[in-house]
Amino acid sequence: MSLPGKAATAYLPVHVAGREAMEVQALSSASLLRRKLGIAPEDLGQIRFSWRVPALMPTADLARRDRADSVVRVVLSFDGDRAQFSLRDSMLSELVQLMTGEPLPYATLMYVWCPTREAGSVITNPRTERIRKLVVESGPARLNQWLDYERDIRADYRQVFGEEPGRLIGVAIMTDSDNTQSQARAWYGPVELDGALLARHP
Repeated sequence: MSLPGKAATAYLPVHVAGREAMEVQALSSASLLRRKLGIAPEDLGQIRFSWRVPALMPTADLARRDRADSVVRVVLSFDGDRAQFSLRDSMLSELVQLMTGEPLPYATLMYVWCPTREAGSVITNPRTERIRKLVVESGPARLNQWLDYERDIRADYRQVFGEEPGRLIGVAIMTDSDNTQSQARAWYGPVELDGALLARHP
């Protein structure tokens, strides 16, 4: 998924340290590798993902509009009642649709690695409260190794947004370095939902 006015991050299937992976290389760029879904709230379960990061981005800050880059993100997009949007978010959604052909998702939850904030922290996007980032890894201690995660989607959504989730309409990976005009490299393992959901939504 390209982003208007942004150079695209490169995504390349590879094998790294005995694992199938997607290598990503960002050079002042931002784009997503996305799969569209349509999973009902009652069917939401666990999500499993992994990544391997050689270096963090010391000048990036996910809470600042001009430095909101991240070496790794797993992005979950949700449907919901857009009538609940603030005026600002409604205008942003209309702008996003004009630029991309798709409206702003009702809510977006991102799992991220933050250079400074501790795991469990929630970072609200500086442009809209409908995009929030949950820090699952912090600091440089576990660089250069495969890290595996299993998260409860419903529980994480409730923690981050304080409400029940709607339909899960998309899952993506994203590495970006456009705001800091820098370089980033990482590897992602497969992103998996509960087996029953994958069978129901091939």
